[in-house]
Amino acid sequence: MAQKPGKVYLIGAGPGDPGLMTLKGLECLRQADVVVYDYLANPAFLEEAPAAEKVYVGKRKGLHHHPQEKINELLIEHARQGKVVARLKGGDPFVFGRGGEEALELVEAGIDFEVVPGVTSAVAAAAYAGIPMTHRDHTTTLGFITGHEDPAKKLSRLDWEKLSTSMGTLVFYMGMANLENICEQLVAHGRDPQTPVAVVRWATTPRQETLVGDLSNIVRKVRGEGFKPPALIFIGEVVGLRKSLRWFDNRPLFGKRVLVTRTAAQAGVFGSLLQAAGAEPIACPVIEIIPPKSYAELDAALQQLTEIDVLILTSVNAVEAFFQRLSTFGLDVRALFGTQVAVVGPKTAEALQQHGLRPDVMADDYRAEGVISKLKERGV
Repeated sequence: MAQKPGKVYLIGAGPGDPGLMTLKGLECLRQADVVVYDYLANPAFLEEAPAAEKVYVGKRKGLHHHPQEKINELLIEHARQGKVVARLKGGDPFVFGRGGEEALELVEAGIDFEVVPGVTSAVAAAAYAGIPMTHRDHTTTLGFITGHEDPAKKLSRLDWEKLSTSMGTLVFYMGMANLENICEQLVAHGRDPQTPVAVVRWATTPRQETLVGDLSNIVRKVRGEGFKPPALIFIGEVVGLRKSLRWFDNRPLFGKRVLVTRTAAQAGVFGSLLQAAGAEPIACPVIEIIPPKSYAELDAALQQLTEIDVLILTSVNAVEAFFQRLSTFGLDVRALFGTQVAVVGPKTAEALQQHGLRPDVMADDYRAEGVISKLKERGV
């Protein structure tokens, strides 16, 4: 039998916030037999392909796990074995992501591939920092520049005169090592030294940091703060709008890491609330719901439901456990006809309603003791 041909998906994973990954990107990732991923790709995405082989090829200044040639070889090697390969890259693969180089190698090797665009980091970082890169009252021109596009190509070979005077907003990718030279060259070629500058690192994540200055002082500020890559540099009058449009990093819990000790099944909703407030939730369940060693007492009670006046459910877990056990006897909610149902609070009541029942009694203080007080008021 002929081997099924492999395929490579060059997937833009976006800038860091998992919610900014495209639906197409997630769909392709879930099909993967092998995931080849970068330093800037959020590791949470690896959970979308639990059975896939994971290959880390991250590259950052001074530390390369694999040279680009080796990465190209890995993609081709796995695809020739008939595997679906997800090449997961931070941002967009065709915007300073070397996706074009990888795609050309795949073409030469005769490997089928697709490119799945991602939200490029400049677009996302600007939005999350409150900096509109274009604004009709400030500028309608925009330029993206890389700080080191090619190791053999010096930054000074850029056309600084045109960059300085013809573009309203400039965004430098991977330019932190050359920040001083960038500022000097722009001023030397006509840019106002008071032009606002923002440096944004770890954009769209709870670790995002934004440092604002101008061409005359941003280098000093960066050194003083110990501001390190990965970061993007935004230069232009639009940076001044951050004062009014900042929204992401001024939320009440921004920058806080919160340990969530709830069960894994229940941590998701609480974690989402924390994220909405700016925090980074860290799941660390210290509670595990396990079945009892014996169901004898519960089973005996279930077989006598017609004789029970009140059923008290003290948690969402209790609701789910009760109905799961009820179903083992071939029974459903109808078995509770004539029985009053009491719950401790609104979340338990909400879980009960998922089974088609509304509680007869709910505690005012959301405690088991409150349920007892309510039942006493009813003469139970």
